[in-house]
Amino acid sequence: MGEASRPWRVVAVRRLSEAQLAALSAVAEVEYFEEISEHNRADFLAALSRAHGLIGGKLELDEAMLAEAPALRVVSTISVGYDHLPLATMNRRGILLCNTPNVLTETTADTAFALIMATQRRLVELANRVRDGEWKAHIGREHFGIDVHGKTLGIVGAGRIGAATARRGALGFGMPILYTAASPKPELEACLGAHRRELDALLAEADIVCLSVPYNADTHHLIDATALARMKSTAALVNVARGKVIDEPALVDALQRRVIRAAGLDVFAEEPLPASSPLAAMDNVVATPHIGSATHETREAMAQLAVDNLVGALSGSGPLTAVNEDAWRKPAATSGGNR
Repeated sequence: MGEASRPWRVVAVRRLSEAQLAALSAVAEVEYFEEISEHNRADFLAALSRAHGLIGGKLELDEAMLAEAPALRVVSTISVGYDHLPLATMNRRGILLCNTPNVLTETTADTAFALIMATQRRLVELANRVRDGEWKAHIGREHFGIDVHGKTLGIVGAGRIGAATARRGALGFGMPILYTAASPKPELEACLGAHRRELDALLAEADIVCLSVPYNADTHHLIDATALARMKSTAALVNVARGKVIDEPALVDALQRRVIRAAGLDVFAEEPLPASSPLAAMDNVVATPHIGSATHETREAMAQLAVDNLVGALSGSGPLTAVNEDAWRKPAATSGGNR
């Protein structure tokens, strides 16, 4: 963008550190919203209509809002996923989208493996028995869990997070690794002895299936009733991808009928998960509130990368992790704003 002297205007949504706000303020006028609610939504929309840049987590942005933001040139989301943003419209408008990959890979893989451990060993269910005063004698077979070590781990989507989860399983727990991917992963096969499978074969062979695919039209309800029926009745399903990768009513039915044994879920089709959802009350479900990257260290690193992306785009040095840099560098398809 290259016009470093221009008085850029930025809308920031989310708690940022003083140093991060100072970095933004060095290149732009910043209007800051810690959160968006019905009480300040009109103020947010008014600020967005003047903004050249937008940064935040869980950003509310749709095509109608973009139409009212003619000067907008950069959106820097504090997340890896961007399925909540209208990318096609942004491409057409020449609006740069930046995300925060890499910095949350290991933390999200930690979460995946925590869910694997919890579902296999029934940790939440049995810890609740202690909390509720129900531990009155040595536990019997009806409360036994299942070993993690040596079990076959199926990774659906062997990208960065999937590979990091596979590494934990293979090197830490001696687990044979199966994976699905658009193309072979020679490094996983060489380092971990992993084997590539088509999805149907992986579902049939794995003792634990871990989902780490991006959400898009191809992965919507990737795991449906038919897919669940292919899994072992003793298998567990873990999801750290997106909730809509799973057909939730089909999963509820499969868990109730013991088509599969258990599920560990960090993401859901609707978030927060409604209290009325059967998933919230099932003993064979470990449900966490989308905590994949929720550590102090990782959230700080994600926010910093998002700030660096926005500052780089506005100052002319360039973003670090752009989703659509090619589209951004093309002439805008609308006359709104300046380039």
